[in-house]
Amino acid sequence: MLHEIPPRSGAAFTLDRGQRLTVIDPCGEQVSDLLAFARADTDEVISSGRTLDYLSRIFLTVPDPIYSNRSNIMLRIVEDVVGRHDFLLTPCSQDTFRIIYGDTDPHRGCFGNLAAALAPYGIAPDRIPVAFNLFMHVTVDGTSGTLAVRPPLSKAGDRIVLEAEMDLIIGLTACSALQSNNGRFKPIHYRVD
Repeated sequence: MLHEIPPRSGAAFTLDRGQRLTVIDPCGEQVSDLLAFARADTDEVISSGRTLDYLSRIFLTVPDPIYSNRSNIMLRIVEDVVGRHDFLLTPCSQDTFRIIYGDTDPHRGCFGNLAAALAPYGIAPDRIPVAFNLFMHVTVDGTSGTLAVRPPLSKAGDRIVLEAEMDLIIGLTACSALQSNNGRFKPIHYRVD
């Protein structure tokens, strides 16, 4: 069954070990923030630091594992049409929009959407880590280390498929930052098989 996350919103759901999560960009150039928590103990959470450290690179694709803060594999990328995602930047938030964009009445962003979606699972906002930002195109200057957010490389219908290596709680968004989505907010589709 295909589910839709409307623009600038989020969802949370469970994923059993062995199930596959397919995340689809139906319109193109739309980022989706992905979080994972172990269902057996939600203090075990997706870890950018562990994953990038163990893989020794910042761009992930097939057949890369995604590690937890306890060095266990949570998910594995089994299909990836785009091949470019970000695991450096934190979910956008009211503070992101206030500090970076100067908004005086900021949207709650992916952080707020994830916090609301994960609350029924007992996951508090302060436990939200750096997300695996699907389809997000971030470049890094090789000399200065300067980060730049570029338009996503994803086209309409592009997807990534991740297989669960443990029972998980997943948080997923249709990103709320204009800069990340080439100036337009669009939905995200997902399916669990």
